[in-house]
Amino acid sequence: MKKENEGICSIKTEKLITGIIMNKILVTGAAGFIGFYLCKRLIDCGDEVVGIDNINDYYDVNLKLARLRQIEGRERFRFFKIDLVDKESISKLFAEEGFDIVVNLAAQAGVRYSLINPRAYIDSNIVGFINILEACRHTKVKHCVFASSSSVYGANTKMPFSVHHNVDHPVSLYAATKKANELMAHTYSSLYNLPSTGLRFFTVYGPWGRPDMAYFIFTKAIMEGKPIDVFNYGKMQRDFTYIDDIIEGVVRAMKRIPGPNPGWNGDNPDSATSYAPYKLYNIGNNRPVELCYFIELLEDYLGKGAVKNLLPIQIGDVPATYADIDDLSTDTGFKPSTPIEEGLKRFVDWYISYYTKGIR
Repeated sequence: MKKENEGICSIKTEKLITGIIMNKILVTGAAGFIGFYLCKRLIDCGDEVVGIDNINDYYDVNLKLARLRQIEGRERFRFFKIDLVDKESISKLFAEEGFDIVVNLAAQAGVRYSLINPRAYIDSNIVGFINILEACRHTKVKHCVFASSSSVYGANTKMPFSVHHNVDHPVSLYAATKKANELMAHTYSSLYNLPSTGLRFFTVYGPWGRPDMAYFIFTKAIMEGKPIDVFNYGKMQRDFTYIDDIIEGVVRAMKRIPGPNPGWNGDNPDSATSYAPYKLYNIGNNRPVELCYFIELLEDYLGKGAVKNLLPIQIGDVPATYADIDDLSTDTGFKPSTPIEEGLKRFVDWYISYYTKGIR
């Protein structure tokens, strides 16, 4: 039987507080898609969770607020509206709270938006992340877990993408900032012995998801009878990963505080590990899906055909993603398992409930 306050579902990276084993965890981007789900999971597991978010208007603010309403008021959860670029507020929060674990999910997301507003990515993803790393360093955080992205694989064509592959050829500024995050975190692991784990997420989808993602845009357009832009003539492949699988992977990675790899060798450097306490994981479904099939599923679940506007691949996009998750499976015992048919049906059911039945 699960015990009250056992902490991240029995994770042993705990602090003893008045005789009760628990963790104090910071989740940045708590009003975001992944952040919201992670906060719910950690609260249910008995941890004390602090969530922060700047609630920006990159996409529908009402959706972000609706996510927050699902967790605000819960015991062991507090929320603060803070922007990562606000160094003083971040430093003050860390000094006052004394976090055991920090999970940095806040970022300016989106490949295509980086073509329009590049400075937003430097502010949030670079300046914001250095503020997090500095705060972790000065308050002796036990484990810094941060979101990276499958986008870092850029021009790589060897499949499946492995964390042990070189990723020095990004094709979007978004990808470049995520690669920079990995390098920044490694530097702090090396200089200050800050245990850091980077998670390369592969096309996360599911209920309460991001409206800027293709599956969300397609669903809305099909329901409204509007055409959808299908890039690469529908031959694009994505390793769609259901949100529950992502969260399970995050939680298991949080358990595993990295140490130095004793076999690491500078003559043949492994990019996924280090002489420092640093580790990278892919979290993907390990099953790429062609965009045409994805659209067919949506048409079936919505009971309506899509009007397709077939287009060449867009600048900044890659034709395929496919995650090698051997390291994740070996180290944590977890392998994502939700098939696209099941996960997409859950999303469509939620979308109809949320947008047409007014269920908030």
